[in-house]
Amino acid sequence: MNAGTPRPLRLGLLQYAVTRITCWDDYAVKLDHLVREGAAGADLLVMPEYACMEIAASDGNGIATPLEELQAVCARTPALLTIMRDTARRYGVWLLPGSLPWEDDDGSVRNRAPLIAPDGAIAFQDKRVMTRFEHEQWGVRAGAPPAVFDTPWGRIGIAICYDVEFPPLVRAQIEAGAWLILTPACTDTLHGFNRVAVSARARALENQCYVAVAPTVGEAPWLATLDANRGHAGVFGPMDRGFPPDGILARGALDMPGWVFATLDPARLDAVRADGAVRNHRDWPGSMPAATPALWINDSAGG
Repeated sequence: MNAGTPRPLRLGLLQYAVTRITCWDDYAVKLDHLVREGAAGADLLVMPEYACMEIAASDGNGIATPLEELQAVCARTPALLTIMRDTARRYGVWLLPGSLPWEDDDGSVRNRAPLIAPDGAIAFQDKRVMTRFEHEQWGVRAGAPPAVFDTPWGRIGIAICYDVEFPPLVRAQIEAGAWLILTPACTDTLHGFNRVAVSARARALENQCYVAVAPTVGEAPWLATLDANRGHAGVFGPMDRGFPPDGILARGALDMPGWVFATLDPARLDAVRADGAVRNHRDWPGSMPAATPALWINDSAGG
């Protein structure tokens, strides 16, 4: 940041209601409606991790196994991506439409989030650390290392759901110039959602940056993968001068669908990094010392 700090960003985070998709066209219609609604209030729109998995039931066959749902969506990933790019172009908006299960040429699957520019240009961030469900039931593999994305508002990063729980992944993006971390999330319990939300707040504190979370919400018993979805959108910043005492800049209502909007100014981060009560961003250790056993002293021995 510093010299040449970009203008403020109007950000939209979607609490994405998982709904019954009865045919392939339903997804395109739903995405069009949501993006049209969000683009009226924001420059950049963020949807949740794996939101597109709801199309797994579009063949009308009812509940499948999680693996069958994964395979069904992987087969349609190229078509899904086309729909997403066309929608971003149509409304002239920056769009992070969640993440997709992506089958590579060697048959391995990654959890991959596209960031789409208004002209249809596209770049990707892979998830690096898999949850037990992804690893044990789906066999999803770690993808490419953390990236940063150049936008009209400066560099931003993406940490998909579980990845935000690991400080070095986000720190790598911050050190590469990111001032905002976008976290598309999908959690089926409040335990899982709170792990993501608390971690997002911690990353904002320790890096003096913004972190924004967008979750899936609602019950979908006709799906094996997205049957339960808990959470709310949130935008978090440093807990320091010029920010709310709890660092919460915006949040939605728990488990309720809809857009949550916030205006984020990178200049506020410059100010708190320069003259905050603490300087977490600057004081991040250059290298982590190895822990050693503490020395016990027994005063009763007269020492």
